Formats: sequence, structure tokens, C-alpha cells
Amino acid sequence: MAREWRIYSKKADFDRLSEKFGIDRLTAGLIVNRGISTDEDIERYLRGGLSDLWDEELLPDSKKAAEIIVESLKKGRGIRIVGDYDTDGVCSVYILMRGLSFAAKVLSDMGYEGAARAALDFTVPDRINDGYGINRHIIERAAADGREVIITCDNGISAREELALAKEKGLIVVVTDHHEVMKGEDGDILPPADAVVDPKRAESAYPFKGICGAVVAWKVIKAVFDSLSLFSSSYSEEADKLYFKELLSFAAIATVGDVMELQDENRIIVKEGLRIINSGQSGNLGLKKLIEGCGIGDRETDSYHIGFILGPCINAGGRLETAETALRLFLCKAESEAEILAERLIELNAQRKDMTEQGVKAAEELVETELSEDKVLVIYIPKLHESLAGIVAGRIREKYSRPTFVITDAKEGLKGSGRSVKAYHMFDRLCDVSELLTKFGGHPMAAGLSLRKEDLGELRRRLNESCGLKDEDLIERSAIDFVIPVSYISPRLIEEFQILKPFGQGNPRPVLADRELEARDMRILGKNKNVLKMRLVDKSGYNIQAVMFGDCEEKERKLKSLMDEKGSINIVYYPEINEYNGRRSLQLTVLDVL
Repeated sequence: MAREWRIYSKKADFDRLSEKFGIDRLTAGLIVNRGISTDEDIERYLRGGLSDLWDEELLPDSKKAAEIIVESLKKGRGIRIVGDYDTDGVCSVYILMRGLSFAAKVLSDMGYEGAARAALDFTVPDRINDGYGINRHIIERAAADGREVIITCDNGISAREELALAKEKGLIVVVTDHHEVMKGEDGDILPPADAVVDPKRAESAYPFKGICGAVVAWKVIKAVFDSLSLFSSSYSEEADKLYFKELLSFAAIATVGDVMELQDENRIIVKEGLRIINSGQSGNLGLKKLIEGCGIGDRETDSYHIGFILGPCINAGGRLETAETALRLFLCKAESEAEILAERLIELNAQRKDMTEQGVKAAEELVETELSEDKVLVIYIPKLHESLAGIVAGRIREKYSRPTFVITDAKEGLKGSGRSVKAYHMFDRLCDVSELLTKFGGHPMAAGLSLRKEDLGELRRRLNESCGLKDEDLIERSAIDFVIPVSYISPRLIEEFQILKPFGQGNPRPVLADRELEARDMRILGKNKNVLKMRLVDKSGYNIQAVMFGDCEEKERKLKSLMDEKGSINIVYYPEINEYNGRRSLQLTVLDVL
């Protein structure tokens, strides 16, 4: 993989920003580097709260969807929520189930007899048997079960044929989704639904398009609660607690789990959601048991824990068994049941890790032997569990810095997932070859697809011929915020960096660099020999502890070679506080040596 580091520091009056907002010049520079430049935006970035979220009425059809849902609850119509099997889909279903159950209770208290008998339930597609999103079987089963309303979440925007069947059967359909909308000559091609809530619709007035499916569902619940005036009624305390604590925490989990950009209101949602989770105000027993079972109950949960520990466990149910395991966990009220379900998800995730490693090795071998000249990697691994295709694609994309599709055998034909690079709009490129696909959907950076086995070779050929990628598009470019002497770093500054959290996609942790340092006292630690510890010394004699992670024997060889050749090294790093046996000390995590 070709890779280069670039200094992306942007210009601004950092002295003025430092004085105005009471922050260090470096902190001001880091904020500006993340595209936050006006005083108003910086104020929102630093101090934005729930009152700064965008109004749900700006989402197309949100008010209409709320009216349909409230009317259906009043009349006692059977409602089935149809979700997806990943973290975003699970959280979306949970938010709708809890929110609508509360709305039904309130309506029943108000004297609407239908609300007391309204049947509200959910289904999540089986990844293997059903595939992504709503399908004909789900619709036929809903009709046979006497359901009159279908609400999709985190899916449905591209299910035109399936939802046409629902309308033929007389079902009321509300779509809530966040995926890309198919375009035609006359604009959006929408599914035949009674309401379609998606921020990516062409007519959408919603200022921030990058919300996940669970946030769309959360906003729809807000519209339902507003239509019933719950926040200004005798139910206000209960509504506030449910919406702004419990359901918000799941919107935050989904935002990180679906790798949304932590910008604009996403950052506020995640920041506030993490605060609620860490204060114990979420009130969800299943989430509490999952956090404890993952071994992070004694520390502060942050976006890293959601993205790399909790989220994969939630996903594991839908990958290897059923996503209903995670939903049962979050909906259950018995402590013993919650412990059993949490442990099951953790076990499934351990299995998933082992299977993923096998898949990555098989994919790397194919790339090195058969696909080395391709700019778009279409990798066929017949025996790979289809639920792991996206994870393997992500790992291969990361290693080779090329758009990657991993395809595997499915119940009918082939299925796969893709992960992309910034220069390659994956969803648009799949639109270009849509006649080769039996089903597809996704984003610029990720997609899912199904196809006939006989079309695999043609798909690979056409995706490569039409990719338009140049060699420079495939260079992995990593950003350095500023070149900052390591002697400038202080505990106070690192503490101040906490205001930049939560870190993640679109709001990365600070990445700094320094030049002409000596590496001394190098030693490899850890059971797996994956920690390289050292001291770094600058020209003035200032020294600081540092660590590197990964293949440390290779890293140590590289460091010694550079020291022998040049007498010093240049580093890319981020600073942190190391806590050990009650002692706190400055430490650098070295990301690369140049």
C-alpha cells in the first residue's frame, strides 16, 4: 500500500480564538483543522447541546409519518417494525419499539381503546435466508399475521417492488431510512409508501444529511411525541427520560457503530449519549450487562469502546445467528436473562473474530497472486460466511488502499459487501453496472450487493474498466495536524484535548509530528510482543516516554536502522496520560516513524 503523511494545518487567527474561547492555541488549531472555522461553529463544537439539534420537522415526511403512526395506534392497527441486522438496524428497531410502546400507553390512558389493543412487534431479516432489508416473505407474513402497518427502519428506500406488494395487500407503509436514494430522469425514485422519511431525499430541507438510521427513527419518535404534546403534559418527565436519555443513548451507539461522521449534530448526539451511558442514566439493563460482560464496566465508555467492543458484539448476533438476540437483550427486564444474552453475544463475537482472520488470509493470498494489477478488488471467497464479507473487505481496503468487494456463495447466487476509498463513489459505480446485480444498496464508502455467479467475471471487468482511478487516488493519505515539539506537550494540554472528544470518523484524535529525536532504551513488552517501549530525547535533552504497537520486532529494526543511518528520527504521534499503579505520566503513542 502506498501511503504518505501530509501536514494539513489550516490558517486562522489562533491567538484570537485562544483568547475568545479560553483554549490553547494548539487546541484552536485542531478545531479549525476539523473544518470548524466560524465563531458560531466553534461555539457549537465546544459547547453545543441537545438544544442545538436540528428540528425533526425538516426531515421530509416526518410529520406525515407521525400522523400516520398516531392514527394507527388510536385505531388499534397492528404495526410491524422491520429493521436490519447490524448495530444501526438493531438500535433503530429498539428506539421505535420503546417509543411507540410508550405512545400507545399514553393514548390508552387518554381513553383511546384501540391503543390498548394495538399489536406492536418487530422482525429483523435473517442475513442468510432473507438478505438485507424488507422482502416479499416478510410482507406476506405481516399480512398473514393481521398486521396493517409496516414501518421500516434503516432500510426500505430502495425496496420499490417489495413495498409495491405491501400496498397491493392494503398495508400502510412508513419508510424511515438514511441510505442513498435512487435517482431517475425526473428526480428521486421513491418506494410506493405512505410516508418516506430519509434525509437524502432531493427535497429534504434537513441541514445535515449524515445521520444514521437510528437517528432518523429517533427523530420520528420525537415527531410522534410532539404530535401528542408529551413534552408539555403530565407525561413530560417520563417522556424526557425515555427520549433524551434511554433512546438517545441508543442513537449514539448506532451513530458510532454505523461509522457516521462525528460532525454537526452527530457529535452532539454521541457526546450526550456517552455522558448518559457513563452516568448510568440510560436505564437499560441489557446495555449495562453487555458493558460489564465486555470488561469495561469499571471505566468510562467512549466512542472507541462502542466502535470496537460493544458494536461488534451487537453485530455478532445478526452475523452468526439472529439480530433478535441483541434486541431481546435490550428489551428484557430480568437480570439473569440479560446476563445470559450478553454472554451469548460476547461468545458469538469471539467466533466471528476467528472466522474473520481466516477470511482475511484467504483474501490477501488472492490479492497477491491473482488480482495484484486490479485497481478495484473483486475478491471471491466461496466458503466465507457471508456476514463477514464487509469486515474482510474493510481489512483488505485498509491494507491495500483500493476499493474492495468481497463476494461469497449465498443461498441464491452470490452476495458481497464493499468498502471504498474517498476517490471512488461505490454506490454510484454499482448503479453503473446495476443490470449485473440482482440487488444492491449503500453509501459512497460502503455497499452491499447480490448477483448471479455467472456474472462475477463481468462485474470485475467492468468495475475496473470504468473505475476512473489513477495511481495517486490509491495513495493512503494520512493527516498530520501540526508539527509540535514533544516538549510542548503537558498534562494540562492533554486534559484540554478532552473537549475535542468524542473521537471517531470525521473528528479524529490529534495527530502531531516532531523532528530529529533520538530513540533510546527500546524494549519489546507484552505477552504477544506487540508493545515497543522507548524514551524519546530531543536536541535540548528533554525526554519523554513513548510506545508503539503492532509488529514490534519489525518496528524496532526500522528504528535502529534510521538511528544508525541518520542519528535521529522524525515521528508522527498523539499524546496521552499513562496511568499505572495510581501514577500518571506523559506518554506518546507513536503512529509512524519517518
